[in-house]
Amino acid sequence: MGQKINPLGFRLGAIQGHHSIWFAHPKKYSEGLQEDQKIRDCIRNYVQKNMRIFSGVEGIARMEIQKRIDLIQVIIFMGFPKLLIEGGSRRIEELQMNVQKELNWVNRKLNIAITRIGNPYGQPNILAEFIAGQLKNRVSFRKAMKKAIELTEQAGTKGIQVQIAGRIDGKEIARVEWIREGRVPLQTIRAKINYCSYAVRTIYGVLGIKIWIFADDQ
Repeated sequence: MGQKINPLGFRLGAIQGHHSIWFAHPKKYSEGLQEDQKIRDCIRNYVQKNMRIFSGVEGIARMEIQKRIDLIQVIIFMGFPKLLIEGGSRRIEELQMNVQKELNWVNRKLNIAITRIGNPYGQPNILAEFIAGQLKNRVSFRKAMKKAIELTEQAGTKGIQVQIAGRIDGKEIARVEWIREGRVPLQTIRAKINYCSYAVRTIYGVLGIKIWIFADDQ
């Protein structure tokens, strides 16, 4: 049978870099991992609460965390940075205070930077949020998938595969539906594939969205 593997982990060390860069003693490793997750959750919650959501999309593509002894640097890659930048540096300072309060740091400084991404809909996380918003608004899943493919084609990608699983359209029996456009060479390590899995809560239950985007050959 086909063996499935996360495309990002499969390419680590070849063409894919880590999203968290730090060293820890083996006994402290799990603490550092949980800390990373808390930072990411806290930033996402802040964006959801305080921003006027643009077409149902938060616009966070990914977050990179770099840790030193006395400093934690968080770089947020956003497709629509005006969601955070509109309030000027005040918004970012408020976000930093929120994260520091959540994690009770005493001797560590937190620095948050925002980087804009050129083609937001070429990023699977932003695309998954778009599809999730459509499904919550009771749009047909096929329509939502086709619209997502149109958006990625405008972003200039070479191929995309979208998969939705669960009680689609409220049917009693859960099933998996998928659609592919262009090339998605999952076995080629040299191929730059962006991937994400995203859970969306609908009134029928939880649906899982998976997106593979073939960006370029390295």
